[in-house]
Amino acid sequence: MAYTSTFDLADLELQLPAKQLCWEFNQIAPSDNNKKVEVLTKLFGTYHRMVFVEPTFRCDYGFNIHFHGMALINYNCVILDTSPVNIGAGVFIAPGVCISCVGHAIHPQQRVEGVTTSAPITIEDEVWIGANATVCAGVTIGKGSIIGAGSVVTKDIPAGVIAVGSPCKVLRAITEQDRLELV
Repeated sequence: MAYTSTFDLADLELQLPAKQLCWEFNQIAPSDNNKKVEVLTKLFGTYHRMVFVEPTFRCDYGFNIHFHGMALINYNCVILDTSPVNIGAGVFIAPGVCISCVGHAIHPQQRVEGVTTSAPITIEDEVWIGANATVCAGVTIGKGSIIGAGSVVTKDIPAGVIAVGSPCKVLRAITEQDRLELV
């Protein structure tokens, strides 16, 4: 469900804990896994040890980001979690990905007045989002799908497909012919 609101300075204050925790996380030595887990647990409210987040990482609130199993968030990712973001098990998020629940009014006067929109994002199990892709508000990416690098996902993507482009469109289904031969 999408919602509309007007920008309020209180919103910035609500974001301060997440900004502080993201800053702390991004300063942690690569070898200090215990400190990473401690900071990410505070940021997300709960934390699975099978969730791997690489710095730099930024988000608006943290508590709106929900992991449902093993996930990898690679370098330089941003999650603007003004609504819930559900990340399924086995999800791979490549470097530079932006996941944005928030938007702004189309009409310029409303933008100046601070009118914003927000809608949840769902990334189902076993999804791979390629480098520098953007996932927009209100989108669901279906189980096992791949989003090509640099894509802009503005609409739902069904399960089991490769989708690419700006705007992102289904290229084809993933089939048994895509299975790699292991040697």
